[in-house]
Amino acid sequence: MKERIVLLSIITFLLILLYFFQNNMNTPCAFMTILIFMGVYTAYMQIAFKHRVRSQRKHPVEKNYNYKPFVSILIPAHNEEAVIEKTIENISKIEYSGYEIIVIDDRSEDNTAKVLEEICSKNPAIKYFSRTKEAFPGKSAVLNDALKIAKGDAILVFDADARVSPDFLKELVPSLEPLQVGAVQARKVIINREQNFLTKCQDNEMALDTHFQVGRDSVKGAVELRGNGELIKREALEDVGGWNIYTITDDLDLSTRMQIKGWDVRFCPDVCVYEEGVISYIPLLKQRRRWIEGSIRRYLEHFSDVLTSKDMSLRVSLDMTAYITEFILPVWMVSEVLIQSYRFIKDNPNWILSSMALSMLMCGFFFIALFYSLRKYVKLKPMENFVQSAATSIYMVILWFPLAIFIIFKIIFMKNNLAWGKTEHGNTKLCIKSVDSNKNEKSDKPAEELINV
Repeated sequence: MKERIVLLSIITFLLILLYFFQNNMNTPCAFMTILIFMGVYTAYMQIAFKHRVRSQRKHPVEKNYNYKPFVSILIPAHNEEAVIEKTIENISKIEYSGYEIIVIDDRSEDNTAKVLEEICSKNPAIKYFSRTKEAFPGKSAVLNDALKIAKGDAILVFDADARVSPDFLKELVPSLEPLQVGAVQARKVIINREQNFLTKCQDNEMALDTHFQVGRDSVKGAVELRGNGELIKREALEDVGGWNIYTITDDLDLSTRMQIKGWDVRFCPDVCVYEEGVISYIPLLKQRRRWIEGSIRRYLEHFSDVLTSKDMSLRVSLDMTAYITEFILPVWMVSEVLIQSYRFIKDNPNWILSSMALSMLMCGFFFIALFYSLRKYVKLKPMENFVQSAATSIYMVILWFPLAIFIIFKIIFMKNNLAWGKTEHGNTKLCIKSVDSNKNEKSDKPAEELINV
């Protein structure tokens, strides 16, 4: 009910604002104001990033490899018999002086438990336990159960399809050392990028996410955890009371609650975790629906805490506010175009052409960000970069806009549920050309070779 009231209040305010613009001034001015704000904020992040790069060139900050907290690696597994053995094999090759691996069979209905039992009989150092059918569902509950037996001062979470290089922990851990840093997120890369159009778009989407996460990190903003490849200080995790079992996006919810408590979340673009991209549209739609709904709900749930927190920095608050607009804009844009279209049909004064042009301009903003991201992180040739940026822009508009509108409708009018919407793994072709992200270079080696599987 709280989420519904907050969202209704926000939507009502926006509609009143839209009505004011419709009746008192040229409504494209409102869009232009938003575009200018987005442009200025993006420029601010880019300037901050360039300044940090120049500063590090002049005064290099070396990683403190002597900082070596004991790390508990947690791997939840729900019906993951197809991938879990290869994942454990890969994670076991991590070269770090002190860590443990704990795998959790979360109420699986396939042979996951049997596979884990066989693995652990061969390698007793790997711990595992099975949750009963009556256990509270969801990844957050799984991780909270595992935390009770974990010994680490730092907790590293992997999905059941994760692949990393042996130096993953060595390179990621130093970023967790500063006292105010509560968690660090590695860069996510789609391992089966070249399998089909959807997986390629997902990897491009991850590159765009990397671009924005790097920007947010540069201004010490509200960097977000991504669930796979997140390293968290136990102290920070206990400070916020562990994972929230009543959320469908454990990572995003945890990020927000940590920042409310004054903890920083950092992003490491040079340390990569590879994961499978979804290969068909309907499962992808379900996955993104969960991401969007979880993201919006965590903002609504913690709305008052964000406004009243004395520990959250002003930079984080402003950055979080700026990124909330990515869910509000689709509703605003669609409402504006529909209103102007209605006025056009009724032959009333309207700004239909201006509104549509500005909507295209807003899409162009993301196209430019995609083009830059692919050039920097995927290293595509100019023409291929242009084509993929255009295709991925269309993919994102088709995927994200309807989903954002639907989720807002769902939160207001439909009953909330904790359906996790598990992503299926094990249906991909891993021997694909990939990117050696630690070197930022295109590689002709199979993905499996790049991550030493």
